[in-house]
Amino acid sequence: MIFIGIDSGTQSTKALAADGNTGRILATASHPTPLIENLPPGHKEQHPEDWWNALKIAMNDVLKKSGVNPKDVRGIGVSGQQHGFVPLDKDGRVIRPAKIWCDTSTAQQCEEILERVGGLEHCIQLIGNGVPAGFTASKILWLKENEPKNYARLHTVLLPHDYLNFRLTGERRMEWGDASGTSLMDVRSRQWRRELVNAIDPALMEKLPPLAPSWEPAGIVQPSIADEFGFSYDVIVSAGGGDNMMGAIGTGNVRTGIVTASLGTSGTIYAYSESPVIDPQGEIAAFCDSTGKWLPLLCVMNVTVSTELARALFDMNFTELDAAVEKTPVGAGGLCLLPYFEGERTPNVPDGTGVLFGINARTFEKAHIARAAMEGATMTMNYGLNRLRELGINAKEIRLTGGGSKSAVWRRILADVFDAEVVAMEHAEGAAYGGAIQARWAFARQKEEALSIEKITAEWVKMDERTRVSPNKNNAAFYTQLQTLHDQISFSLRSAFHAHRQITWKTS
Repeated sequence: MIFIGIDSGTQSTKALAADGNTGRILATASHPTPLIENLPPGHKEQHPEDWWNALKIAMNDVLKKSGVNPKDVRGIGVSGQQHGFVPLDKDGRVIRPAKIWCDTSTAQQCEEILERVGGLEHCIQLIGNGVPAGFTASKILWLKENEPKNYARLHTVLLPHDYLNFRLTGERRMEWGDASGTSLMDVRSRQWRRELVNAIDPALMEKLPPLAPSWEPAGIVQPSIADEFGFSYDVIVSAGGGDNMMGAIGTGNVRTGIVTASLGTSGTIYAYSESPVIDPQGEIAAFCDSTGKWLPLLCVMNVTVSTELARALFDMNFTELDAAVEKTPVGAGGLCLLPYFEGERTPNVPDGTGVLFGINARTFEKAHIARAAMEGATMTMNYGLNRLRELGINAKEIRLTGGGSKSAVWRRILADVFDAEVVAMEHAEGAAYGGAIQARWAFARQKEEALSIEKITAEWVKMDERTRVSPNKNNAAFYTQLQTLHDQISFSLRSAFHAHRQITWKTS
C-alpha cells in the first residue's frame, strides 16, 4: 500500500510517495507556483487554480517516477501554506486570488478587529491568539471593506490546504490545526468564536465551514479524480493541515520534548504540547496541531528570503554563499541585518523594512553582508525561541527541516545562536512527509488498526546524524550579546518603520 504526501507551498508544490509498511520514500516531485506580480507594496497573492494544477502535475510525476500501481494508493495527505484566504461562491468557484500568509496589506484591518473585541489582551482571552497581519481574519475584513461586490458573493471561507482537499473530495471543511491560524477559532475549545466573527460580520459565521478533528478524513477522492490518476474509488484524503502542523508530524514532533525549526521562505519554530500554551503578549501563536494536541509556534516571515536576496545581489550560487559566510568572522564584524523585507510577524512588525546596521568601510562588502543575512534571519528566529523558553518550552535538541537546513555553515550558526544541539532530518521537506504519515494514520483508524501516529513516526522518521552540531560555547556567549543588540535596534526603530510606511504609501 502506498500513501501520497502533498505540500503546497508559496514557491512550489511538492509530492512524494511513501511505502505504507516501511515509510520509505519511493519518489519525489515538485512543480513551481508563481506569485501574482506587480501588486502594491505589502500585497501578496496567488491563484488557487495554480495550486491545483501544480498538485496534479506533481502527483502525476511522482506516480510515474515511483513506478507504483496507482491502484495501490490508499490515501493522500495535503499540507498547505497557512493563513491564506480562499473565497468561494455558492457554486464552489474562487471569487478572487487568495491573499496569502505573507500579505501585510491588512494591518489596518487587524487594528479594527482588535479594537472591536476590546484590545489585544481581551482577544487573547477569547481565542488564545491575537490578530497578526498574516492571519486570515483581517483578510476577510479587507475583502469586505475594499471589494464589497466580491464580498457579497462570498459563500465559503477556506484555507489553502482546505481548498485542495475540496478539489480532491468535493467536501468543504476545516481541521483544528490550520483553523487555529485564522484568529477566528478558540484554540482551547476548538470552536469558532462568535465575538471575533462578529467583529468582521455577524453573517460570516454561516460562511465558515464545519470544524473537524484532525484524525477524521476530509473525504474520499471524487470519481473524476480517481479516474484521472487511475486510483481506486475508495482512496481517502486525510484531514491534512497547515505546513507547520504537517511539518511537525514529518519531523516526529508528536510527543513532549521535541522542538522543530523549519527554514524556508519563512521560518518557524514549534513544539508539541499536551495542553494549550497561551502567550499573554501574543508573540507566540497558540496553535492546535494536526494530531489532536497543541503546537505553540513562532513564525518569522523572512528567513531564506534574506539569503536569497544576498545571493541575487552578488550573483552567488549556494556553494559560493556558504563559502563567503564561512570565511567571515562570527558576528560579521559588527554588521547586523534586520531582515524585515516583507514586514515581520515575530516580532510583530508589519511596517518593518530591512535594515543594515554597522556599515563601515570594513563591513560594506559581500562576505560580511552574506553572513549578516544568515545571522540576521537566525537571530530573528531566536527572538521568538527565547519567548518560547519563557513560556516553558525547553529546547535542548532542535530538529531542522526546510531548504536552509541543507547548509552546513548555517547549521553551525543555528547551533551557536540557539545555544542548542541541532540536527537535520533525512528528508529535508518534512511537510509532504507529514502528509503521507497522517494519511497512513487516518487509514489505520478507518480499518480499526492499532497503529498510533506516535508509533508511525517513531518507525518512519529518521534524523541524519551526520548533520548534528553542538553549540560552541564561546560563539554562543558572543551571540547572546549580539542578540541583545539586535533586539534593541529592532525596538528602537518601530516608530520609524511606521512613519516610513506612511510616507511610502503616500508616494507610491
